[in-house]
Amino acid sequence: MATDIIRIGSRGSALALWQAHWVRDRFHESFPASSVEIVIIKTTGDKILDAPLSRIGDKGLFTREIERALLDGAIDLAVHSLKDLPTQLPEGLVLGAVTEREDVRDVFLPRPDAAVRTLSGQPAGAVIATGSLRRTSQLLHLRPDLTIIDLRGNLNTRYQKLTGSTWGGMILARAGVVRLGWADRIGETLDPHVMLPAVGQGALGIEIRAGDRRVREIVRCLHHEPTAHATTAERALLRALEGGCQVPIGTYARIEKGALVMDAMVGSLDGKQVVRGSRHAPPADADALGRTLADELLTRGARAILEAIRHAANNP
Repeated sequence: MATDIIRIGSRGSALALWQAHWVRDRFHESFPASSVEIVIIKTTGDKILDAPLSRIGDKGLFTREIERALLDGAIDLAVHSLKDLPTQLPEGLVLGAVTEREDVRDVFLPRPDAAVRTLSGQPAGAVIATGSLRRTSQLLHLRPDLTIIDLRGNLNTRYQKLTGSTWGGMILARAGVVRLGWADRIGETLDPHVMLPAVGQGALGIEIRAGDRRVREIVRCLHHEPTAHATTAERALLRALEGGCQVPIGTYARIEKGALVMDAMVGSLDGKQVVRGSRHAPPADADALGRTLADELLTRGARAILEAIRHAANNP
């Protein structure tokens, strides 16, 4: 397919650029005659690094400026970590493709000189760093004896902070760690039954203008239908729970033996209360599956947990 220049909007971190370059390479494979340009755009989330995500709001934190450039025509498509993309997109924008998912699990990266290399081996009182309330809730539910501290910044910045600290280690998404070539730094990969991942974790979301048929046709080469079904269910659950970075919500949907199987959790900030659920449905019913599981969690105690979290956030 002959195309003129394709302009990809991306954040400027090492991981975001890896993702943008990966998309660029797929375009070159599918459309050898195409010219692809990567446009780096700094987002609000990249600028505010001295406050926890839960305190500064999260809707569009890592996407708003990129979406504005897309709507203005400065770029043709945006590449996001799907877990950063809000479930409600601005009017005029749609999710044009979802890429095949990498490993969804979280990993523990120990301090480089630490004698204990695993999360499970950490002593009581060990300090573990993460910028995610989802991880904090599940960590404290698993190990209430741990001390959890907030950690912000891109992955290189976080690792530099870890190296100069006395922490036991930090928790990150395995997909990002592997994409940066850091697999040898992983001390332990956490089973989803222990640490449910974030909505969309491991997949890339390709955002485009709603009426742009040319770009919609171009991004089709990136689309992976099984991942799209799984993440549709996860995003439907998140939308129904009205969650985000300010709420500890974890979920993992995947296709097993032809069925779409989904696990999810909602937890309190201190990890003392965790409501879990699991359901399955045909892949074509992905959206309904997410909404149904969300309703089940709300009925079984998640509503009270979420109301308490929102009340605390509105009354600091």
